[in-house]
Amino acid sequence: MMLQDRTSGEVEWKVSAQPVAYESAVEWMDTRIAQIISGSAPEVVWLLEHPPMYTAGTSSDVKDLIEPDRFPVFKTQRGGQYTYHGPGQRIIYVMLDVAKRGHDIRKFIKDLEDWIIHTLAEFNVAGEVREGRVGVWVQRPDLPFSSQGTVVEQKIAAIGIRLRKWVSYHGISINLNPNLNHFSGIVPCGIDGFGITSFADLGQQTSFKDLDLVLRKTFNQTF
Repeated sequence: MMLQDRTSGEVEWKVSAQPVAYESAVEWMDTRIAQIISGSAPEVVWLLEHPPMYTAGTSSDVKDLIEPDRFPVFKTQRGGQYTYHGPGQRIIYVMLDVAKRGHDIRKFIKDLEDWIIHTLAEFNVAGEVREGRVGVWVQRPDLPFSSQGTVVEQKIAAIGIRLRKWVSYHGISINLNPNLNHFSGIVPCGIDGFGITSFADLGQQTSFKDLDLVLRKTFNQTF
């Protein structure tokens, strides 16, 4: 079932109550992107979950697929490398007009990062970005130091987008309470030596409903 409504600024929000098959999501995005480009439909942010799977971005390296038979693997047009999607992870597909937001892809990606960071802050989670490491990270001083004697940093959110005629698609994943062991079948985003975390792993018992409400609030603040 898909619930939908509008927010100010003519950006539509959609929430899918049940996990959506990846092929169906891509087909829906392709159709909607064409409609946005033609001006026959508004921009949209789609909140959903996927069944367990790995996706391979345009920069993926097959050596980073450690367990190719563990879950279905889908090649995708988004940027980036391998990532995991599954239950307990909020997928945020952003079909937005980047042209009217300045024709600046780097700024747009920074805005997506800031959106995640502002959302995490609402739950007292300090998200940070790191040069050369895609996504949003959190420091884990509660864990033993790394082999380099530094505080451990783990990824809580990933970003991978593509543009078609300056309209974005694909987007963000935020780990609420997925099975973190499922990430062990890949080198997430091609970045080895760093772990993955989630709201639940950080001791935050947050529902999708609460997360979605905050995402809408901070979206309006960021964009």
